[in-house]
Amino acid sequence: MNGRRKILVLFCGGTIVMEEKSDGSLAVPDSEESAIKILREVEPRLSAVADYDIEFIANIDSTNIAPADWDRILLCLKENYRRYDGFVIIHGTDTMAYTAAALSVSIKGLGKPIVLTGSQIPAIKIESDARRNLVNAFRVATMPYSGVFIVFDRRIISGSRATKASESSLDAFRSVNGDEAGEITVDIRMKSWVKTRKPEPHDIEIASGFEADIFIHTLSPGCDPGDLEFLLNRGNIKGIIIRAYGTGNIPYGFENFFRKARSRNLPVIITSQCLYGKTLMNMYEVGRRALAMGVIEGGAQSLEILCAKLMWALRHAPGEIEKIVREEIQ
Repeated sequence: MNGRRKILVLFCGGTIVMEEKSDGSLAVPDSEESAIKILREVEPRLSAVADYDIEFIANIDSTNIAPADWDRILLCLKENYRRYDGFVIIHGTDTMAYTAAALSVSIKGLGKPIVLTGSQIPAIKIESDARRNLVNAFRVATMPYSGVFIVFDRRIISGSRATKASESSLDAFRSVNGDEAGEITVDIRMKSWVKTRKPEPHDIEIASGFEADIFIHTLSPGCDPGDLEFLLNRGNIKGIIIRAYGTGNIPYGFENFFRKARSRNLPVIITSQCLYGKTLMNMYEVGRRALAMGVIEGGAQSLEILCAKLMWALRHAPGEIEKIVREEIQ
């Protein structure tokens, strides 16, 4: 497009606007106005990068983010998509990768950048990383690329591969089993495989709606398979992700659970506990047993994207869950 870029900022709260309470804890400001004021003061010169508006979504610690908040973000994107050249989502770090994954799954035909960012240190502190992250998010949102990205510290990570790897490092996020989309040095360098912007106007499909009642279970030596059978008997769980060992190995004793899950058409996805792990369940007999009972391999995908895919597929295509899990998302 000709002229200056126009960015819509979707504000969801997070550490970036938090204030220190009398007991030393951090909390989001009491009012929407206070939170937006803090955000605007992070870098008053942002309009030098692009013209921008701010849309209020929520003012919460991202620990409290729920699928209903994803739906609000998606509705805002849908209503404003044609009016802006890019989008910046201000978000807390704890669940930022889950939100990035949810957007990656539920938006088809994206032709502009959607950039999530935040900070590890509140903007009101002199040592904060807020300004750097916010400015770089704006810069990426104006560039000739499209996709969902997390911009944090020096990294630009595809939303479908992002995970939070540190609770305190300013370099908090990593890309799981895939290259980062770009790097922030003196300039911004994007990888050649990153998709470019689509010409205006173009079609986009945004489908909100996520099934929240899923369960994620991490194996540990000696864990009781009966615990998962108990969940089945309660009847409210709609899908399960098991974080297995190594290449997706499941110890003996889970066979009865897998049979019951299959008989109830309850999807069970197997992923690796290893941060950079990949399921190769045919490699060992313990993995083959589970495959024979109908589990779905998570492959080399992050826990966040598997969670988002399962939650979205349960609402939109419950008969195609395995297909959706296997689909590659850039």
